Amino acid sequence: MQTSSLLSRFLILLALCVSPWLATAQQRDAAAAPQSLQQRDDYVVGAGDVIRVQVFQNPDLTVEARVSESGVISYPLLGALRIGGLSPTAVERLISDRLKSGNFLQNPQVTVNIVQFRSQQVSVLGNVNKPGRYPLETTGMRLSEVLSLAGGVAPTGADEVVLITRRGGSSQRVEVDLVDLFASGDVSKDPGLVAGDVLYVNRAPNFYIYGQVNRPGMYTLERGMTLAQAIAKGGGLTLRGTDRSVRLHRRYGGKSVQVLEPKLEDPIRPDDLVFIRESVF
Repeated sequence: MQTSSLLSRFLILLALCVSPWLATAQQRDAAAAPQSLQQRDDYVVGAGDVIRVQVFQNPDLTVEARVSESGVISYPLLGALRIGGLSPTAVERLISDRLKSGNFLQNPQVTVNIVQFRSQQVSVLGNVNKPGRYPLETTGMRLSEVLSLAGGVAPTGADEVVLITRRGGSSQRVEVDLVDLFASGDVSKDPGLVAGDVLYVNRAPNFYIYGQVNRPGMYTLERGMTLAQAIAKGGGLTLRGTDRSVRLHRRYGGKSVQVLEPKLEDPIRPDDLVFIRESVF
């Protein structure tokens, strides 16, 4: 069980370490090339976004503008244009039609690119390497993609991510098991995000071991960890220690604490306190 748990955490760390590199490469490619057709069709321009408008063979009409809170930009010859809620492709058609109908250009070829994504963002908090706010560069960006932008789960982080989202007018709380997600490869377990979503990674669960072990202290609780594995994590028994009549203090309901005498194969739970007694012989 211990080996399986360590392998699961290794797969998560590997996936989330590789993902930021891939995301950085994708961002670098996007900066050097036009946005993909899918991204252009999916993304909706909103307040705070910065766009670059270019018209073929008309450098005087090249403009970089920030979308106002009311979804408006100012464009040469055309004045105020309301583009909030439109895709970049729709903005291209709008400007092209206005230039043509105003007899400014006969056949304008307009290109619109998003320079800064500011209108649709999500927050990533807790035990991640780079907490903060991150843009949704396409509609339906998945949890794993945004988590990779945040540098992945920190070494102190848990295997679960809590997603707080507002869908259908009501707030929802969704727990995503990263081990299950990456092990199964099931995309349906990797939810798409919308603007305003919050991702929170809690700290990894811990347990405590003291008494006659070589390295008493607090340790990260691996999935499926047994008492025997917990003792091994603490460096094993001292010469005076015994694994018989081990005392385990476990809290129930956040209040009452029970003292148990577990077997070596019994599982350890978060915040358990294990006391290894001294041998009487």
